[in-house]
Amino acid sequence: MEAAENNHSERTKLSDNGKERTERDDHFQNSSSKFAKSESKLLSSSKCRDGSICAQCFDNSNQGRCRIVHSRTKMMKLLIEKGEVKEVQSVFDGLVGEGHRPSLVTFTTLVCALTAQKRYKQLKSVMSRIAEYGMKPDVILYNAILNGFCQAREIDKAMDIFRKMKQSGCSPTTSTFNTIIKGYGILGQPEEASKVLKMMHETNVKPNIRTYNILINAWCAKNNLTEARKVMSKMRASDILPDAVSYNTLAKAYAQSGEAYKAEKLVIEMQNEYLRPNERTCGIVINGYCKEGRMDDALRVLYRMIDLEVPPNLVVFNTLVKGYTDRLHFARIDEVLDLMERFGVKPDVITFSIIMNAWSTAGLVEKSKATFQKMQLAGIKPDIHSYCILAKGYVRAQKPAEAEALLLEVEEMGLFANVVMFTTVISGWCSAAKMADAMRVYNKLFEYGIAPNLDTFDTLIWGYSEAKEPWKAEELLQTMKDKGVLPDKNSIELVAEAWHAVGLFEEGKRVLSDHKMTLVSSNSRGRDYLLSYGLIAGPSDELYKQRMAISSALVPYVPGARNKQKTLTSTLHKKWNGIFQDMNFFSEHQRKRGLVLVRYTCKVDLMSNCLYANCFKRHPGPSRGRLCSCNTLFTTSQFSQSSKASTLSPLRF
Repeated sequence: MEAAENNHSERTKLSDNGKERTERDDHFQNSSSKFAKSESKLLSSSKCRDGSICAQCFDNSNQGRCRIVHSRTKMMKLLIEKGEVKEVQSVFDGLVGEGHRPSLVTFTTLVCALTAQKRYKQLKSVMSRIAEYGMKPDVILYNAILNGFCQAREIDKAMDIFRKMKQSGCSPTTSTFNTIIKGYGILGQPEEASKVLKMMHETNVKPNIRTYNILINAWCAKNNLTEARKVMSKMRASDILPDAVSYNTLAKAYAQSGEAYKAEKLVIEMQNEYLRPNERTCGIVINGYCKEGRMDDALRVLYRMIDLEVPPNLVVFNTLVKGYTDRLHFARIDEVLDLMERFGVKPDVITFSIIMNAWSTAGLVEKSKATFQKMQLAGIKPDIHSYCILAKGYVRAQKPAEAEALLLEVEEMGLFANVVMFTTVISGWCSAAKMADAMRVYNKLFEYGIAPNLDTFDTLIWGYSEAKEPWKAEELLQTMKDKGVLPDKNSIELVAEAWHAVGLFEEGKRVLSDHKMTLVSSNSRGRDYLLSYGLIAGPSDELYKQRMAISSALVPYVPGARNKQKTLTSTLHKKWNGIFQDMNFFSEHQRKRGLVLVRYTCKVDLMSNCLYANCFKRHPGPSRGRLCSCNTLFTTSQFSQSSKASTLSPLRF
């Protein structure tokens, strides 16, 4: 948790981090070249250059002294530090393939790499491989494997390893128990984690401050702050005083539960224990007040940081900026920016992006663009996220062409457009009901080597729904599967609603029925969808049947639509375009009453449908005062050539 705090405080220092990454890359390249040169010399004198096993590695009296193994292990550690964990496995395989026996340190490094990649299933094979070499794991290797299984949420396997560890004569350490406590915390079982603490006392293993902090975090994650407080009392009873991490964990839990004032009280408690609050502590309190909308209190805590001699950092200022923008208090943002200048804290790309996002969300793209230009004048290079926000502003302002033009600007800036930006542009064209342009941008995705995601397809489906082309929306479900993107509940419901939008409720019902398993396996809303259409049985099945009867009654008669299979013929496409071109759809009031009667024309003749209950009578020609078998009397107004569609007023006896 201490490492997490350090990472959080440094997260917004982008320019410094960029320099550090560059220096690290240079260091890594230099180290790699040195390793390559040293290994070439070692291999030339190695006893395994002919493909046989390395005698030095398998000599028990000389175990662990093979310089090749030591060199490769160090290389694996450097790869992990640089974040290239996928390369660790190939280095390990190459070492074994050359006839060397990995050391325990090598295996420990491999386990750390597998855990970082979430390849937990391979941890068991590592244990088997160690046994094949006749090696006995040490406590560090056991702890690494325990951590892997705990991260995988497989606490039972972790406890099996723990028992094997004790049976092998390897005594657990404080770090061992800390890992198990963390594992139970990940599973949301702080009660079991507390039992592990008791086990430590029984085995005479002394807990450290990290032990208690992990347990405090486990209780806070369950929002049981009373038990978390008790753990802090146990700390003091064990002559271990809570540190900043302890208080920050508790403060964060209070802030997340909407009790920022209690988080602020912890600052006073820390001072009473002669513990100085840090930027993280005050930042948590400020963030809590911002989420509650108490911006005056948030600003007050910022000024209090001055009295505490805790200089606010960029994270704190960005939190305040976001709090004001979320409530559209743009006038107060200038005050925050003045304070940043006063403390010598320069705004970064995140600061400007937060302000831009507020303007773009409100559809004030000119304001967003002005902020974007101000960021450039400040010497801050926009990132792809900034361009995505600006594109969103153009889309909200109904300017999809300008949003698409940003794709070229991004390329000129040496940045790479991502799927989020492309999807944003696509949504702009969909909102304008220009699906040809939307599909053109979609096809451009592949030219850039970018794969569409679920949001991309959902946006296109929604676009075809708005364009009243449900058959094209449904065709996208197959396109998704072809591209390796599985439709989810939302995708299927969007297609069903596309059919509903044109009044074809039977077709929407068919879509839901075809994808029944996907909806059932999703959340409760997907199941409710199926229940409401009578596709699966429910506790109040009769009620759902009644609802289905009303919904089904709203289906206008379209020749051939009921017998439609998976796709429609081009002839039917043209007929639909004629029928529904200027159709006035049912009002919400009419939908609720289930009393809808629509007259429409397709350039050939005028047709009137009685759409009440389960009656699907079709009455050709202009009807006046006709009584249907469902006891609904409907009348028609005088039909004129200029009126292609009008809603009729049904009267039920």
